[in-house]
Amino acid sequence: MNILLWIVQAALALLCVGGGSFQIFKIDELAKTVAAMRELPNGLWAVLGTLGCLEGIALIVPGVIKVQPGLTPMAAVAVAVQSLLISGFYLYYGDRAPLPYVVVMALMGAFVAYGRFVLRPF
Repeated sequence: MNILLWIVQAALALLCVGGGSFQIFKIDELAKTVAAMRELPNGLWAVLGTLGCLEGIALIVPGVIKVQPGLTPMAAVAVAVQSLLISGFYLYYGDRAPLPYVVVMALMGAFVAYGRFVLRPF
């Protein structure tokens, strides 16, 4: 179970950092195809992107260096909550294309949180 959790954590961390970077640096490109990106302030997307990058880092670093490993499941919860919030934005503005991405991230975050809180804590 520990190996599976690490694999999911690594994949989720890559998605978080990649998606967060895109929200920060490529917002104009995203706004061309995603209505929620056009309608909501760029500053909000920059904050969400920054949080996503920090969550991605917190999914890996504490467990690797064994300092404050309890941050990992909390970061996973934050990923799940943030993904559900963003999916709400997408649904409200009628964006269906990015929904699978954020729903999968929410499920992965919930799995890692459950796994690290209950099944296999550090």
